[in-house]
Amino acid sequence: MSRDGADRLPREIDLGDQRLTLRLMGPGDGEMISAFAAALPEHDLLFLRRDITKPAAVDNWLRGLERGNITTILAETEGKLQGYSSLDRGEVDWSPHVSELRVLVSPDARGNGLGRILIQEAFARALGMGIEKIFAQMTVDQKAAIASFEELGFRAEALLRDHVRDRKGVKHDLLILSNDVARFHEQLTAYGVSEALSG
Repeated sequence: MSRDGADRLPREIDLGDQRLTLRLMGPGDGEMISAFAAALPEHDLLFLRRDITKPAAVDNWLRGLERGNITTILAETEGKLQGYSSLDRGEVDWSPHVSELRVLVSPDARGNGLGRILIQEAFARALGMGIEKIFAQMTVDQKAAIASFEELGFRAEALLRDHVRDRKGVKHDLLILSNDVARFHEQLTAYGVSEALSG
């Protein structure tokens, strides 16, 4: 496997009784993202940093891909999006070594390890992009997501009080967690996970 993970995608994986294709998002995937967003339950939409139910938000995402600020890995089956992980380096020059990780899995595909696989794929991609640190932001209400990230070695760095206002106008505390890319990759390699994923 190459250090930048370029030979990892696209590829197929078997997860439960589903065969999924993992691939990089491209400029023609806007409609797939919109259909995915339209099928999300209201509770999921409450906490989206980017409201992907709005065409303008999807367009901004696609522009980020074009500029090279965003890299997104899609998991799909039969043309239907089941989940994604996205690395967003933002627009600032002082932290090109840092990227935000966003992960979302459809309710139908949860509980079978897809989120973990998408996170691992994002880290493999980040390693070759020169990204040294990945952070994730979520409200303290998202306990299952926090637990999943902590299991993968993410640690809390900051808690911002009343920082998020959801679609219903309710304020929530925002938790910022982070992980070191090289250390995460070394841990995967030590457990043989990296090799298994490349297969």
